[in-house]
Amino acid sequence: MNLHQYRHIYFLGIGGIGMSAIARWFLAKGFAVAGYDKTPTPLTQKLTEEGATIHFEDDVALIPASFRENKAETLVVLTPAVPATHAERQYLEREGFTIMKRSQVLGLLTKDQYLVAVAGTHGKTTTSSMVAHLLHHANVSTSAFLGGISTDLGSNLLLPHQEEERALAVVEADEYDRSFLTLYPDIAIVTSTDPDHLDIYGQKEALVDSFRQFVRQIKPNGYLLLNHTADQSLAQAVDPTVTVIRYGLENEELSATDVKIADGAMKFSAQGRNLLLPETALQVPGFHNVENALAAAQAVSLLGVPVEKIRSGISEYTGVKRRFEKVFASEKRVYLDDYAHHPREIEAFLQSVRALYPGQKLRVIFQPHLFTRTRDFLDGFVRSLSLADEVWLLEIYPARELPIPGVNSALLFEQLKTDKRLLRKNEVLELLANDLDYNVLATVGAGDIDTLVPEIKCLLEEKDHVME
Repeated sequence: MNLHQYRHIYFLGIGGIGMSAIARWFLAKGFAVAGYDKTPTPLTQKLTEEGATIHFEDDVALIPASFRENKAETLVVLTPAVPATHAERQYLEREGFTIMKRSQVLGLLTKDQYLVAVAGTHGKTTTSSMVAHLLHHANVSTSAFLGGISTDLGSNLLLPHQEEERALAVVEADEYDRSFLTLYPDIAIVTSTDPDHLDIYGQKEALVDSFRQFVRQIKPNGYLLLNHTADQSLAQAVDPTVTVIRYGLENEELSATDVKIADGAMKFSAQGRNLLLPETALQVPGFHNVENALAAAQAVSLLGVPVEKIRSGISEYTGVKRRFEKVFASEKRVYLDDYAHHPREIEAFLQSVRALYPGQKLRVIFQPHLFTRTRDFLDGFVRSLSLADEVWLLEIYPARELPIPGVNSALLFEQLKTDKRLLRKNEVLELLANDLDYNVLATVGAGDIDTLVPEIKCLLEEKDHVME
């Protein structure tokens, strides 16, 4: 299929982080872009400013007439989050519009490019943004489709140099709904294969098997960068011509040495495949982020970026919105925000917070994401959240799911051993205003807890003086 046979691109779920990156690509290329989403967000506002026409009611009449009346020139891009009962989706299917999943479009956009694809049940957004940042920093012509807003790029989309349209692509390869099986990378990074999305896969083995299928699609003579915590059977699944490089903080072919926290940064040296990196400062906290930086450094080294550029690029990397983001700091307290929604992610985040702020009282406001994930990993959530001194627990954010009888935040609340409080989202600000007995505050979760972030920041600015 040639995407340029279409003039109008219509997105069902345009405000999603992955969908919005593709929408931005089409806008940049001069296509007419419109779409539906459930609620306005900063992302949809930004897309509107960039030229997209967006509405927030499920109403066929709100689809622009130029799209409805030019079926042959209209491509519909669908996210799995939009249910089959959606009226606009039913109309577009019934009328015979060309409908493609987001993952299929991403596969078409990148099929003729040298592709770096970053997969993993967690870590993929940060790692892919690091790869994109390092290439951009080294002035390598790159397109990148990211699953978060890179603070360095100010976007989830990076476009290549105008004169080098087909140079290189970096993508976040999403395992949800097996979306990453539309991709055929030259370099694949697998950051983790911990069980997740069991509502889709049923069992962990089915999830791991999808990762095996993904790495089988690495092109001949390509590379697989495999985290030491991922399922090692992936190394046997690749084409015999593919080079496998295992990585971790220590005892792997690609590893870090002298890892320490100093001057508010993660400092480390690294060695890998034809890569020797002298001491480098990573401003984004977390030992897991050192591992992410290792993989990113090795990937761009394989692409010919010199070590001096890698080192300076890592030192200038400032992260991704909602990934260990320092929202506020004063002499009295620090406020962090993180997207973690799986027990392993929460554990890695909170362990790093403890290392960065030793001996400080830590309060976590956590919003569980999905009924199935809460049910399937209940014990893991209990263990990981226990790293906090105090947990304020919000109700489960359902996203695409219907409620499951007996599965709610009270189920998790009952098992937590730490100091705890169960509350509604609209109670947070008032309670925080009257209870400032903590040194470090963290909002954690992948639902709509992020809407509290600017309000909490304003509240803390009123209570404390911001550090310069």
